[in-house]
Order: sequence, then C-alpha cells, then structure tokens
Amino acid sequence: MTDHKESTGEDEVLPKPRQTPLFLATQGARYRRQDAIREIQKATGRKLICYVSGQAGYINRDDVLPLTDLLQSAEPGIKLDLMLHTLGGDVDAAEKIAGLLLKTVGPDGELRVIVPDCAKSAGTLISLAAQSIVMSDTSELGPIDPQIVTTSPDGSQTSRPANSYIDAYNEMMEQVEKGLTGPAIDALIAKFDPVLLDMCRKASKRSRKFAEKFLREGMFRGSKTANVTEIASKLDSNQTWLSHGAVINAEDAQSIGLTVDYRDEHENEWQAYWRLYCEMRLTLNSNTEKLFESDYASLQI
Repeated sequence: MTDHKESTGEDEVLPKPRQTPLFLATQGARYRRQDAIREIQKATGRKLICYVSGQAGYINRDDVLPLTDLLQSAEPGIKLDLMLHTLGGDVDAAEKIAGLLLKTVGPDGELRVIVPDCAKSAGTLISLAAQSIVMSDTSELGPIDPQIVTTSPDGSQTSRPANSYIDAYNEMMEQVEKGLTGPAIDALIAKFDPVLLDMCRKASKRSRKFAEKFLREGMFRGSKTANVTEIASKLDSNQTWLSHGAVINAEDAQSIGLTVDYRDEHENEWQAYWRLYCEMRLTLNSNTEKLFESDYASLQI
C-alpha cells in the first residue's frame, strides 16, 4: 500500500520568481543596489539617482542620454537627490546636465547633490545647481578653473590649466613693461601662442559665467543677498588653490559661501550613502566605465 500526501495547494500559491535563477545570479549585485536605493528613498522621502564614474570616466555629452533615462519618472516639484562621483570633464556637458536637472525638479522642486567621494571640476559646477550639497569627511569638491587640451604635432595631447597660462603671460608682460628685455625674454614671449591665450581667457570667463548662472538658478535661487560673483571667483582662483586637483572639503566649501549639508560619517543616513557608493565603485570594471542607476533603471557603460 502506498502512502499519499494530501495536496495543500502550496505549489499553486507560491509566487513565481520574476527572473530565471541564472539571470538573478548574474544580476544579483544590481538588484541589491537598487533595493538599497529604495530603502534610502523610503527613509528620506526623496527620489535618488546615481552617477558614479571610474577615475577616467569623465563627464561628456554621452552622459545626457542615460541620465535622462533615470529621470523618466520624475515629476515637476519632486525632491531629487543626485549621488555624484566624478573627477570632472566637459564644461558644456556639465551645463547641459545641470540645466536638465533643474528643469526636471522645476521651480517648486528641490535638488540636492550627494558627494560621497569626489565631485571635481565640472562635477563641482553641476553641484552648484543644487539647493544644497551633502558632504562628509570623505567628500571633496574642486576648483573650477578650466583645463585646455592641446595636441602636439606628434598627436599627443596635453592638458594645461587655462588660468596658469594666462598668469604666466601676464607676468611676462609685467617684466617687459618694467624694461626687462633681451634675447631670453624675447624667446619666452615667442613661445606663447596667441590663439591658445585667447582660448584660455574665454574658457576662464566661461567657467565663471557658468558658476554664477547656476548659483543664481540653483543654490541661491530667489536670494537677494548672495554674492554669486564672489563665490564663483573664489572657486576659480588658482592663486588660492594652486592646483586644479586641490581638495575643497566641506569646511572649505562652507567658508567660500556654498550651502553644505554636513553629515557625520557615523550617521545612519550617511552610512547608507557610503555603502551604496562602495557597491557602485566596485562594480565598475575599468577606470573609464560609468554607472547610472536608480530604483528602476541601471546602465553601466
């Protein structure tokens, strides 16, 4: 006689997995990150999107498409957080991205930029469009003095700080005005490229103009007292920072006049941001890769 176990109907009520076992195994890290994003959103009451790049994944116009994808479900008036990690890139692309973010939140919304690690150069410019920048002890912004890329006859490229080139030329002209001339001075002057000098001057002016524009439209929207010209000038000053890679930490940013929401590194919310950032950085396979992620979209390019 054979025993029969009476059916309880459990097989019929168990939910079917949304993904196959192999797909879930290969994409498990992504689902874990997106679950973390949902938990952060639940705790903050704000929508979170993330743009995390490798050390050589610079901001460019190709970033507009994936960022637009992350913003598909964002409605005007939304409270939007952008987690941003980048060492900089194209100023024109940064302007387009900042404008896109501000257009998305609208006049009644609020944009914050969360900087777990670095938002340098063009990343700092994007951050100026936010009402506040969330920073902790690991966070850093950077000077916005532009870099000019030149190509030598052999095809190699060199990046030069625009303001340093301008300063060197101005110092040389001061020597000439003082009457210090001669073959050595003439040889140095001859090395200055007038076209490159013009490019540097325009790039420097462009960077400050960008900073002032988004400080007015973002961080100091509606303010009648903020001196955005002075703040932009401080961020652009290579005399203050001496190096384009100089660290502007939370305290420095506040002293410049930026609106910084400082978080203790042991605070629960900051720990959640930091864990998510670590997961994202470790998923990048090369220094040039970038990860664009929200609770429903994920693009690694």
